[in-house]
Amino acid sequence: MTHRTVELRAAGTALVLAVPDTGLPHVLHWGADLAGTAGLAAVSAPPAANNGLDEPVPVSLLPSQAEGWRGHPGISGHHEGRATFPRWTVQEVVVDPLDQDGRGVATGGDGGRGGALTVTARTAGLDLRIQVRMEASGLVRVRHTVTNTDPAVWTLDSLLAAMPLPREAGEVLDLTGRWCRERAPQRQELTMGTRLRASRRGRTGHDAPLVLTAGTPGFGFGHGEVWGVHTGWSGDHVHLAERLPEGAGQADGVLAGGELTHPGEVRLAQGEHYTTPWMYFSWSDRGLDGMSARVHRWLRSRASHPSSPRPVVLNTWEAVYFDHDLDTLTRLADTAAAIGVERFVLDDGWFRGRRDDTAGLGDWTVDTEVWPDGLHPLFDHVRSLGMQVGLWVEPEMVNPDSDLARAHPDWFLAAPDRLPPPSRHQHLLDLARPEAFEYVFEHLDALLTEYRPDHVKWDHNRDLLEPVHAPTGGAGTHHHTLAVYALLDRLRARHPRVEIESCSSGGGRGDLGILERTDRVWASDTNDPLERLAIQRWTGLLIPPELVGAHVGGPRSHTTGRLTDLSLRCLTSLVAHAGIEWDITGCAPRELEVLAGWIGLYRELRPLLHSGDLVHADAPDPAEQLDGVVAPDGSEAVFLYARLSTSARAMPGRVRLPGLCEDLTYRVRRREEAGTPGTTQRSAPPWYGREEVEVSGAVLARSGLQLPNLDPAQALLLHLTAV
Repeated sequence: MTHRTVELRAAGTALVLAVPDTGLPHVLHWGADLAGTAGLAAVSAPPAANNGLDEPVPVSLLPSQAEGWRGHPGISGHHEGRATFPRWTVQEVVVDPLDQDGRGVATGGDGGRGGALTVTARTAGLDLRIQVRMEASGLVRVRHTVTNTDPAVWTLDSLLAAMPLPREAGEVLDLTGRWCRERAPQRQELTMGTRLRASRRGRTGHDAPLVLTAGTPGFGFGHGEVWGVHTGWSGDHVHLAERLPEGAGQADGVLAGGELTHPGEVRLAQGEHYTTPWMYFSWSDRGLDGMSARVHRWLRSRASHPSSPRPVVLNTWEAVYFDHDLDTLTRLADTAAAIGVERFVLDDGWFRGRRDDTAGLGDWTVDTEVWPDGLHPLFDHVRSLGMQVGLWVEPEMVNPDSDLARAHPDWFLAAPDRLPPPSRHQHLLDLARPEAFEYVFEHLDALLTEYRPDHVKWDHNRDLLEPVHAPTGGAGTHHHTLAVYALLDRLRARHPRVEIESCSSGGGRGDLGILERTDRVWASDTNDPLERLAIQRWTGLLIPPELVGAHVGGPRSHTTGRLTDLSLRCLTSLVAHAGIEWDITGCAPRELEVLAGWIGLYRELRPLLHSGDLVHADAPDPAEQLDGVVAPDGSEAVFLYARLSTSARAMPGRVRLPGLCEDLTYRVRRREEAGTPGTTQRSAPPWYGREEVEVSGAVLARSGLQLPNLDPAQALLLHLTAV
């Protein structure tokens, strides 16, 4: 078989593909950059096993049985019962150069700055386009487009993007979770067979794997070789790692992702096409932190990435819930402005009939019984205090007890003769109906035009169950998700200055598809800092801290009932997009003083926190957690060390600080604007009593720093600057 080789390189990684005269491109190498590729194709070709194919065939970017692949097919579907086992013929191959602006959005293989490969191919009844992009950060993005060229309707069963895994990938890590306990890691051996994570929730899900990661046994945040995949889609989705006894042609297994479609959900008439979401593949030989850095750097390179400092937020939900009163909210705004809050967000309860969560969703006009003069008195007052204004909405949902539901009972995303099981007293509005879409757009457009909010908190508080598009009787998740994207795109085009936050019962919709259209995600509905420390750590596997909302709640968490100190609550919120969700009008003067100091600290550190590289320690003690942010040039760093519970150790010992430049010397100081942590010890480490200490980066990274024995549910913040 003759072929040409395409080499895409960036940021220490290389993707080398063989493009044959017949068949689709296949990957010869995805991993560390290679000083040379001479002989790579020859030594990558596998032998022929007994009782296998007489002549081995490489497994392509779209694995198929024609290549001897017995696992999950890259493409599956049928022309009205005629099976699809494609034999592709390549029509065109295009390799694109890097864009002139240097951003990693469309890249080419020049001098290790990335590249883009587009391949078009044809088989009986189908055309295919494969797009592969190596971004400047080393992140690989892949998506496919299939077009039906046959007179018969083609039904799509699945269309996945796949990348190869080597035999060294011996373990797999993904995440699970639930409401208020998102992003819980789980790890297992990658044996023969399939590690499959399929989500049918109609949204990303609290239990979404986020990134399905395969790696060398024992890999951690700072060590090991890892290969990860994320499906950038906000509906049903699938991620898998698969290894079969026969291998995968030139590779040992595959890593894949894509949209999960219901039977008959995507049917293409002649000339119609389907495009997968972008699938994101990230490799690192520096563990999970290196894998995440590629994603974070690409996100930050986008023209749409938030460029202004992330403002300190006060969200009214846990302060007042549904009890909206102008005088109360005015006092809350006054107090917020006095301590330095920069954005005031009015949460659920402002619209018609919304006195609790059983009614009103869908009726997107201000409740004049509660707000006789509209929201203007509050919003004008907030703006007069120098703060931005935000507003909560949940446009995809409808309560049966609403004027909208009574007027248009056929607009539910449901079968005509019954509703799905209720959740939070609400159901989905079928935005794939043009009339429902226009209703929502017109009402949101009117709100944004009249009140000019700077921020919209866009909520989505239930899974999609039995999602039927009633006009056709077909499954509706795919088209509803596309309609949500279209609604967001249209609103943003009409109101470009408005920032949008994706909230979905907390962290139920945090993916790179929704983040193409929003400016941050709400990580979880819990503000309990001990829960939040883990949730934010693992959310950071995909999403950088400036895009993750984290708020200081009241002393007793309303989701766990746990009491925690203000210092821990402040420090946990500090290392994300910080805010407050608490009735601070009842705070003691000392509490307000601490909050003001913490806000000042956040403002000082946010340029670093929202541009640096996330690092995490693989701590030997499960009772502690160490997370940090290090400037790209290593000149500055912040580390948050938290004691989660009591430990079997009497003292923590020397704790290593990852990610520092070892040839620099750092000035280390404690930052206690949020309070001094409680300790249990006869004396602190000698350095800890000083205002600051100078230590080499090599000592901090390789030998470590003695830390005090913190009490449970306490934390300290270290600020390092290069001397």
